Amino acid sequence: MRKRIFTAALIAAGLGGCALGPDFKTPAAPATASDSYTPTPLPGQTASAPGVGGAAQQFAIGQEIPAQWWTLFRSPALDQLIRNALAQNPSMAAAEATLRQAQENYNAQAGNLVYPAVSAQLGAARQKTSTATAGSAAGVFNLYNASVNVSYTPDVFGATRRTLEGAQAAVDYQRFQVEATYLALSANVVTTAIQEASLRAQLQATREVLEALNRQLGVIEKQFEYGAVPRTTVLSQRNQVAQIAATVAPLEKALASARHQLSVLAGKLPGEAGMPEFALESLTLPQQLPVSLPSALVRQRPDIRASEELLHQASAAIGVATAAQYPQFSLSGSYGSASPSFGKLFDSNTNAWNLAAAITQPIFNGGALSAQRRAAEAAYDAAAAQYRATVLAAFQNVADALRALEADAAALKSQAEAEALAKETLTLAEQQYKLGGISYLVLLDAQRSYQQTHISLVQAQAARYADTAALFQALGGGWWNRTNQ
Repeated sequence: MRKRIFTAALIAAGLGGCALGPDFKTPAAPATASDSYTPTPLPGQTASAPGVGGAAQQFAIGQEIPAQWWTLFRSPALDQLIRNALAQNPSMAAAEATLRQAQENYNAQAGNLVYPAVSAQLGAARQKTSTATAGSAAGVFNLYNASVNVSYTPDVFGATRRTLEGAQAAVDYQRFQVEATYLALSANVVTTAIQEASLRAQLQATREVLEALNRQLGVIEKQFEYGAVPRTTVLSQRNQVAQIAATVAPLEKALASARHQLSVLAGKLPGEAGMPEFALESLTLPQQLPVSLPSALVRQRPDIRASEELLHQASAAIGVATAAQYPQFSLSGSYGSASPSFGKLFDSNTNAWNLAAAITQPIFNGGALSAQRRAAEAAYDAAAAQYRATVLAAFQNVADALRALEADAAALKSQAEAEALAKETLTLAEQQYKLGGISYLVLLDAQRSYQQTHISLVQAQAARYADTAALFQALGGGWWNRTNQ
């Protein structure tokens, strides 16, 4: 850090001159008509429903997002898994290494461009001259020399400053890429854990449905043996059992894939032991949802900040291309000693030195320099358009997540009501069956209907958890609140 400050001071004060090209200004946040991301205002809170994941959620406009936002799900196992992933995931390690590479590239450019180049030279030569050119002085002689050489290019028109400005923007771009990787990794672990919990619950409910159908099939087959029902009834029930049984294997496959993905996200092989298992009951749905103001979103999203640095880099490139059209200055000098005898190399009468200054002004290059500047300006326009696209996509992410949470809550409420009715129907069927009022097949059908509505309820519960995580990711994840920033 001290080296970079010293470098900046040299650029600003020691080199003199002016920096050609545009001075970069951070783009202003998009102007919004209100504090809302959506055309219509958000409700004070979402709908609520009984059971897992049914709590009403309030949108806290302007509230800060915690750096470890996933801890709001109150799962120690999830928290530890994310910490392991951040420490061991190779994508995270690659992003951090790329940042170090960009920083060292900046240091290398600063060393080459800002400071004078100083080199030492020690040489020895043996030479025979021709009598045709040297006359009587011809012969074989030795020459030893030692010198210190200095060369320097003053940054009169800001080419060096703009070059290093672009290099620093490249470093900052990689820094925000690290934050983007951090955010994506933590969000992927959360959503994959939720997916695992949902699949496990769906698989359990499906197996219970299949068990009820098989019991129902056994009764129908007995009835068929006694001639109470036609064979078509048996075939219809078998077909229904086969259809439900066919959904078990895909659920098992999806559950295994989710487990494998969690292992890989945590930097482990899929076959390694020690991975926690997640259930929806082990997660708490966050009830207070911080929602950043739209004006703050552009400073919070790592992808927007990274796109801004690409725009900054393109702006600096215009300055470099502009400075190339102006005179280039160079200074050089050397001091040393030269002697035909190594033993007398540093005698007082063998000293030698030189000083030189040069200026180069481009006169004709076929319009190449002007074309390069126009190309840099076009690249800036492209970067500005890409920045705008990134901002629009970010605002869409937030708007989608907010409306999804509102719709998820309403859907869960409706699904919870449907499940409650199915459960009430099952309870009545069980009582009627005990009293002999209905057949066993009617009871089994009520059990199957309840289990199927339960599967839909699990999916609705998981959607609320997943879209809550999506909102935290869309808002930037609170990386700016980490203590190590």
